[in-house]
Parts: sequence; C-alpha cells; structure tokens
Amino acid sequence: MIVTRAPLRISFVGGGTDIKEFYEKYPGRVISSTIDKYVYTVINYGHLLDEIVVKYSETESVKELKDIKHGRFREALRKLNIDGTGLEIASFADLPGKTGLGSSSSFSTALLKALHAHLDKPVTKQVLTELACELEIDILKEPIGKQDQYATAFGGLNVFQFNTDGTVDIEPVYIDYKVRADLEDHTILFFTGTTRSASSVLSEQKESMADKFATYKEMSDSVPAFKEALQNGDFKELATMLNAGWEKKKTLAGKISNDVLDTLYTTGIDSGAWGGKVLGAGGGGCLFFIAPPDAHKSIVQALEEKATESGLKGFKKIDFDFTQSGTDILFNSSPYHA
Repeated sequence: MIVTRAPLRISFVGGGTDIKEFYEKYPGRVISSTIDKYVYTVINYGHLLDEIVVKYSETESVKELKDIKHGRFREALRKLNIDGTGLEIASFADLPGKTGLGSSSSFSTALLKALHAHLDKPVTKQVLTELACELEIDILKEPIGKQDQYATAFGGLNVFQFNTDGTVDIEPVYIDYKVRADLEDHTILFFTGTTRSASSVLSEQKESMADKFATYKEMSDSVPAFKEALQNGDFKELATMLNAGWEKKKTLAGKISNDVLDTLYTTGIDSGAWGGKVLGAGGGGCLFFIAPPDAHKSIVQALEEKATESGLKGFKKIDFDFTQSGTDILFNSSPYHA
C-alpha cells in the first residue's frame, strides 16, 4: 500500500495572474501558503484483482484504462504508462472539492506522487509540479493557471513569479515564528456551504483578459507590498490589501461574486473584520478574513446567523494552521519498493 498527501492552500493576493494569457505579456505573481488540510491518495495492490478500481465520490471498476471516466485518474495513469490492472486507487480529502483552496491540483500532485512511488521512481517537487500542470492544462485542457500546482507540491509560504518565457521563480517567504502565530490568531476561514467550478469562472476571465489587463497588472504588482507587510506583521495593512484585491477581482468576471457572497462578506466586515476575500476563482467556496482576535466570536456568530437566513446549510468555520509541508509520501509498502 502507498499513501500520499498534498496540502490545500490559501492564496492571498495575485491570484489570476498565473494564467498564460496574462504572464506571457507581463510577469504574474502570487503569494500563498499551504494549510494543514489535505487531499490523500491511497494505492492498494489487489493481487487477485484483474480490473482497475478507482474510488473518489464514485467507484469505478473497469477492465481497460480508456474506460475510466475520471479524467485525472485516466490521464495520469496513461501519462506514466501504467496499465493499472490489479490496482485500487482511492482519493480522500479533509474538505470538499471546489472550495477555492486548490483541491483539484492537490488531487493531481498526490496522485502523481503515489504513482511515481508505485513505479519506485523518485520525483522532485519541480518535476511533480510540471507534470501536474501538463496533466491539468495541456492534457485535460482546463482553463486554469499554475499557482495551485506549485503551492501544493512545494508547500509553505511562497511568492511565485510566472515569467513571460514560461519559467517560474519560487521565493520562500520567511517570517518570524511569532508573526506566523499572530497571523493564525488574526485569520478566520469559513466554508460557505456552496461550491463552484473554477473552470467556468476562469473561462470568462480569459475571454475578458485584454480588456482587464491593467487590473491584472495591478494585482500582480501588489504581491511585493503584501510580502513586506506580512514580514512586518502589519495585519491591518494585509487586510486592507486583501480587500482591495477582492474588489479588483470582482470586476474581472460576472460569476466571481453573487448576492449571497456579497452579503456574507459585508456581514463579516460589519462585525469587526478588517478585510478579506473569497478564495479561489470565486462564485462560492471559502471566505477568508483578517480580524482582531477579540472580534472573532462576534464575526462567527453574525456570519452563522446570516448563513442560516440565506439557507446555507453547509456553512461552517474551518479551524486551520499554516504549514510548511508540500506533497509527501506518508506510507509505502509497495511490493516493488526496494
């Protein structure tokens, strides 16, 4: 058996500038951190099994690779020339998918890491990232960027710069341990109870890229200032920048926000939050706020009441910590492993 895990991430500012249509013309930048919520892949060896079994929200048992419906499972196996017969491959997650925390790319890197372990082939973080990008963007033709693959493969707090020639610079951001602890004390994360497909939102963004180019440039250019404020522990400034970034992002596509999200966000601000954003491409998923610790209780109470009024049955506060780990192997007893 092989068990791998890949962390989810919180993207602070610069999201959207990792799309090829932008960074081919101007460097894109994103600052993000992984958190202690994970996507797991498990490979089990069914020695008497003459099928390929993949398990996620559904279970598929097929005789041939081409018959797997789930694109990531099918194309990852095909890319690595793994027949798959006799394997049971399952995916589990600490949080639902489509929440704006990069879970799709976490799924990809955890799966690719596990399949390399099955082949007894070590894979570097850089190669793992490149394979995940190829799988999602080139093979599956998803209209997404590169930030999530880099974030989950490398782990930790980083600035990623997406250069016009297609290369990516990775800059770890080092902050004092007390600043990190204080940041965790000032942040609140909520799952809104609604999910959305990032692809539908990002497709609309790509179509309007030329018209909104100046806004994307401002978002990219905000990353160094956010990094400096973070290293200085200036949480009010961080919140102000998050809010400014969210206001810019809402202008990029009509599906990024909606009345329910706007109401929840306003409720959080009115209850004492300094600033925040909807994570991911928008349209649903998770709300993230920076607020003074003594206001957290009132913010949670107000948002829970507003969510109930709005009929959001799945609305929930998510407790989390930031983490340094990227995509890892947790257990490997593969019969092919030396």
